[in-house]
Amino acid sequence: MTPVIPVLSAVSLALVSLCPTALCARRDVLELGDADFDYLATEHETMLVKFYAPWCGHCKKLAPEFEKAAGRLKGIVQLAKVDCTANSETCGRFGVTGYPTLKIFRSGKDSAPYDGPRSASGIYNYMTKQTGPDSLHLKSKEDLQNFVSNYDASIVGVFSGTDAPRLDEFLKAAGLLREQFRFAHITDLQVAEEQTQTESVLLFRPPRLANAFEDSVVVFTDYLTISSLRRFIRDNIYGLCPHMTMENRDRLRVRDLLTAYYDLDYHHNVRGSNYWRNRVMKVASKYSGRGLIFSVANKRDFQAELEDDYGLGTADGGELPFVTIRTKLGHKYTMREEFTRDGQSLERFLEDYFAGRLKRYIRSEPVPEKNAAPVKVVVAESFDDIVNDPNKDVLIQFYSPSCPHCKKLEPVYRELAETLYSNPNVVVAKMNAVNNDVPLGYDVQGFPTIYFAPVGKKDDPVRYQGARELKDFLKFLKQEASHNLVLPGFKEEL
Repeated sequence: MTPVIPVLSAVSLALVSLCPTALCARRDVLELGDADFDYLATEHETMLVKFYAPWCGHCKKLAPEFEKAAGRLKGIVQLAKVDCTANSETCGRFGVTGYPTLKIFRSGKDSAPYDGPRSASGIYNYMTKQTGPDSLHLKSKEDLQNFVSNYDASIVGVFSGTDAPRLDEFLKAAGLLREQFRFAHITDLQVAEEQTQTESVLLFRPPRLANAFEDSVVVFTDYLTISSLRRFIRDNIYGLCPHMTMENRDRLRVRDLLTAYYDLDYHHNVRGSNYWRNRVMKVASKYSGRGLIFSVANKRDFQAELEDDYGLGTADGGELPFVTIRTKLGHKYTMREEFTRDGQSLERFLEDYFAGRLKRYIRSEPVPEKNAAPVKVVVAESFDDIVNDPNKDVLIQFYSPSCPHCKKLEPVYRELAETLYSNPNVVVAKMNAVNNDVPLGYDVQGFPTIYFAPVGKKDDPVRYQGARELKDFLKFLKQEASHNLVLPGFKEEL
């Protein structure tokens, strides 16, 4: 009789070896529903759950990144998904109102919303910090050295013993901030005697970013509270010139930020990456304290942003860095002069910036040569002239050429403009928000988005949120316009 088991084993191995990468990745994401969510979720100490709808565009964009992250996190953190169109009870129970919604569960209980990055590497880095203790207990100098020899910064609390009065406060802070930073603690002062002789908190900057312009270790010796430690980390974690990534860019951009983009790669070429960073830091050290922070970034990681926001391609500048400034208000500037190795061109760029001599970069289509149609075409370069005209009320629609809702609105919007054509102080306008920078004060997250900028309130435009029929627009404008409207052929109840 022919043995059966070896044949089956061979077949099984063959099937496993033929498993496509994408299919295997999907299998790493656990599918949960109303019938089994509570039962299966409790089996995992830490789990990231994606609540989604199959028709959602943002969900489709996230799916491949989520699957890649699941493969990398296999055996560390379980990733799961719930289709809310088929499992409304579970999604409703956890307060899901938009898609995708990501939540962190611990032993089946809703622990916290996931507010980290949406890339595979970002999800991996964020979720690995969710495992293990909030703060790692280091018991030897070797433990300390191994812990701080990391790609990211490290925060280490140094205490005289396990009963030290401020240790509990440090551990509470670590629990609150563990998603963003790495924490460890020491309960024997001799372990950290090379860095400090007293109880304190040490912030170790990543070894890859070591430089001659700042200390690699910063010591916190103030009275330890959660608030004071949070401030200390915030003020010191990035140093003079941090490495900006897709994961930390939003935290860096809360302040005015200069960034040098080049072929930076700290995984494979630390020395080459620091060559240009050191030149940026030399100049940055002369301008510290003037409200501008400095950073470096991999230009390939930000290729789409450089093209869309600054009109720069990766071929521009060759091996030399691109330099941009983005203020916290969203104003953008680019250094057009070639980056010189002595830093002189960067200094000239900064002098012009602080003196107010730089012209802001605005992504704009050409200003139309003719603009006589009832609906006025606005581009970024003409926005101030048309929308911010101090003598006119302006209804401005931000649209996308590919948006079906915008196309549906077009005849109604044109009829509105024709109806109001005899009102010289009212302008009906539209702007392609895909090819033009949207000015500050206008929050455009979807299309179409419509705002009303009345006379005397150009800095505080009103978002139109009514229905999109002609009578609805006219009723809104009759209430909001600064001048009496002339509406021939329409009843007074409008």
